[in-house]
Amino acid sequence: MAAKKALVIVESPSKAKTIGKFLGGHYKVMASVGHVRDLPKSKLGIDVENDFEPQYISIRGKGDIIKELKREAKNATKVYLATDPDREGEAISWHLAFLLGIDINTPCRIVFNEITEKTIKAAVKNPRPIDIDLVDAQQARRVVDRLVGYQISPLLWRKVRRGLSAGRVQSAALKILCDRENEIKGFKPEEFWNIVAEFEKGKSFTAKLTEYKGKKISVENKEQNDAIIKELDGGKYVVRSMEEKDRMRKAAAPFTTSSLQQEAANKLNFSTRKTMMVAQQLYEGVEIKGRGTVGLVSYIRTDSVRISEEARDAAKEFIIDKLGSDYYGGGIYSNKKKDVQDAHEAIRPSYADLEPDMIKDSVTKDQYNLYKLIWNRFIASQMAPAKFKAVNAVIANGDYDFKTTGSKLLFDGFLKIYSSAKEKEEDKILPDIKEGEELELVKVEGEQNFTQPPARFTEASLVKELEDKNIGRPSTYAPIVATLLDRKYISKDKKSMVPTELGFIVTDMMVQYFKEIVDVGFTAQMEDDLDDIEIKGVNWKSVVENFYGTLKEELDVADKEIEKVEFEAELTGETCEICGKPMAIKYGRFGSFAACTGYPECKNTKPLVQATGVKCPKCGKDIVVRRSKKGRVFYGCSGYPACDQSYWNKPINKECPKCGQLLVEKKGKDSKYACSNNECDYIE
Repeated sequence: MAAKKALVIVESPSKAKTIGKFLGGHYKVMASVGHVRDLPKSKLGIDVENDFEPQYISIRGKGDIIKELKREAKNATKVYLATDPDREGEAISWHLAFLLGIDINTPCRIVFNEITEKTIKAAVKNPRPIDIDLVDAQQARRVVDRLVGYQISPLLWRKVRRGLSAGRVQSAALKILCDRENEIKGFKPEEFWNIVAEFEKGKSFTAKLTEYKGKKISVENKEQNDAIIKELDGGKYVVRSMEEKDRMRKAAAPFTTSSLQQEAANKLNFSTRKTMMVAQQLYEGVEIKGRGTVGLVSYIRTDSVRISEEARDAAKEFIIDKLGSDYYGGGIYSNKKKDVQDAHEAIRPSYADLEPDMIKDSVTKDQYNLYKLIWNRFIASQMAPAKFKAVNAVIANGDYDFKTTGSKLLFDGFLKIYSSAKEKEEDKILPDIKEGEELELVKVEGEQNFTQPPARFTEASLVKELEDKNIGRPSTYAPIVATLLDRKYISKDKKSMVPTELGFIVTDMMVQYFKEIVDVGFTAQMEDDLDDIEIKGVNWKSVVENFYGTLKEELDVADKEIEKVEFEAELTGETCEICGKPMAIKYGRFGSFAACTGYPECKNTKPLVQATGVKCPKCGKDIVVRRSKKGRVFYGCSGYPACDQSYWNKPINKECPKCGQLLVEKKGKDSKYACSNNECDYIE
């Protein structure tokens, strides 16, 4: 009979595989594959009359996993619950303890910030009881979000259209997008002029008019511009003052979840969803040649910028060894705001000496690029500041002052490794000019400008806005954006997010009848209340009760007062093959579809097809947008299955001059189109 083993339960199979290799034959590592118990999907699942008691059930489809976990737990010498080190992970462990009959007050819970052999073995030696305050904070969030989603969403179905949803964080985020769009629509451009002088002394340089008689000047129209230039004409340009200063720029802190999402969007063009997916892969473990399965980065859901002494020491050793002691800075970072999850470190590489190029051949391109971003940012955070020589000069013509600046990089410091997506590190060196010196003018002229409306939000800037306003948590940002797109509340214009008519209708309705749900201050306060459950042990049901009292009153009023919104039918351009009437786009619980406008007499429906305007080269029918079973977009012939022509990249109405196949849009920086024939290398 086989010797009994200790059972370790994690969330994902890939993590189980990595940890299993570290712990060896005395342990069996299994995965719960996420949550095992949750609120039911078919009903509210919260007893609002009985102190908001959640009615948890085992998740459908998890029966076999639960049976196997119970069987292994019964035979194990000890059960360790090793789910993620956050509220969600603590709650999963709590639910597992319930199903497996484990006393939550016994040392059954182990946590670790990174998946390395040393960390995992240390965690197993130091189990603790389940943190019920952490569990209660998750329960409160789950219950509040369920109350909002399951009680407002059906109202939207009845009054607007089926398939819509409202959410505590989702609706606040949508209002932010709608408010910005209203700002843009209501913006009135104002004219202004910049007056710039160009000088020559060995090289040309420019200075901008900034002051008149010691006060800031603004030039509002051409008449003012022309009058000032006329006054300047014939006057001397003399260097009034010169100021030289040594300046230092410190490296940014290591990544938090939200700063990683923002920088990956700006530098790698990753969506928030893609960033989290790839980061999870790096955390759980990747097969590296010569090293086996390696967890490459620390835990990826964190609000903290703190790093451990051990990680700092490893970075110090690497920097001094590879770059020299001059480059070591030893940065220590702390959070400005209250940090609930300071038990976590910032996101950092598990091994400081594992340089990105050392894993390049073992990982995907996306994994490599994100790992390199995380590694560079962490190493840079421990490096010395960059040093600059900054020069500020004021050049006077009578009562008018022009200003110019220059800078020279004296020591690159952390910039040797990392600069942010928005930084430009080019030197701007001024010629050798001195106070009192008269300068030779090349020209002075004004340039007409107009004030610009605020920019639309991108995923990166929305994440920053949500974080700044304390709305939601970084782990929720990716699903929020995905939901807004799925519900057709917003559309994307390149990187920008634009609210749709439906988005405005739903937001206006929410503002009128559920103002707290979309109020930024209220939503931020709710986050603080949830934090207080975790930190101060505040009773979670009292937090829910305070919230629900207002919501219940608003629901009753909204149901009586909101009138049904009638939308003008969106016609597909097709006619019904049964009765000949136009087909229109309809929305259901599972997305959009085409339906006959003759309903209810004619009940014909069919999938909604999005044409590309390109004809199939095989049979001449339309190439349309399709989705694979995994949800990936591709382009296939509308004559399928009779014709199986398909493309992963969007085809265009242009043939390859080399082989005659269709060209497709190429996702790259250097070229726009490429031949769809894999054996042809034509690009343009």
